[in-house]
Amino acid sequence: MPTRTDGPRSAPATGAPTSPAGRQLRWVVPLLLVAVAFVGYALPPYLSLDPSRSRLPVQEAHPQYYPLLVAHILFGSVALLAGCFQVWPWFRRRYPAAHRWTGRVYLFGGVLPGGVAVLGVAPLSSTGFVSQVGNTMLAVLWLVTAVAGYRAARRRRFVEHRRWMVRSYALTLSIVVNRLWVVLFVVLLLPQVDTTYGGDQDAMIRAAAGASVWMSWVVNLIVAQWWLDRGRPRPAQGAATAATVAAVSSAIRPKSPAATAARGTIQLPPTASTDGRAR
Repeated sequence: MPTRTDGPRSAPATGAPTSPAGRQLRWVVPLLLVAVAFVGYALPPYLSLDPSRSRLPVQEAHPQYYPLLVAHILFGSVALLAGCFQVWPWFRRRYPAAHRWTGRVYLFGGVLPGGVAVLGVAPLSSTGFVSQVGNTMLAVLWLVTAVAGYRAARRRRFVEHRRWMVRSYALTLSIVVNRLWVVLFVVLLLPQVDTTYGGDQDAMIRAAAGASVWMSWVVNLIVAQWWLDRGRPRPAQGAATAATVAAVSSAIRPKSPAATAARGTIQLPPTASTDGRAR
């Protein structure tokens, strides 16, 4: 009689679950590629320190404008690249010492000097008052969120620290998405050049630039906050969950022997004897 020498066949693997590190790579790699590509495009013209190569109009009446612009772009590039590793959970857990040093580079070699430089550049923007106010507000919030994250880390409030740094990096990325908003608004406003703007194309571009400045960081902050809150229970939901857990814990908590014996004793009603007295 023939016998089977092979063991039981295992079912073919169908879509094994991806590890958390693998899932994170799905957004970390594109984020890093976008950051590197943007820095590779934006930074080189300013490394020569030649004002004639500036992509923005140089304010000749304000000699401090170009040096501050170069400083902002240089330090902003550092923040953009370092921040990719700061918001990567696997890198933070696997290399905590490198995470701390990268965080110092992000703050002291990126956001702080870059944000201070923006405060000197933004009021001199050639794209109008709306852009000037928007960029100034962006610089203030960029500094505030980064410093708040650093202070939380120093106090060892690491959950709070991570939330502040996500907001900070969302503001750092605003310079990238700003280019997308500019293109969108120019396309939307171009048909209105002859009507709304009386044929003044420069006025239309200033309007598109002003709107893109605000949209770039406001939308980024909204998305970042949604990302942070998406896994947190709502207050009512959290209270209901806590009450349910407390009720279940009370029900399954082991009782003391005396309480168990008391609950198991049957109380019989008194019976009357033949002489009429209760026993």
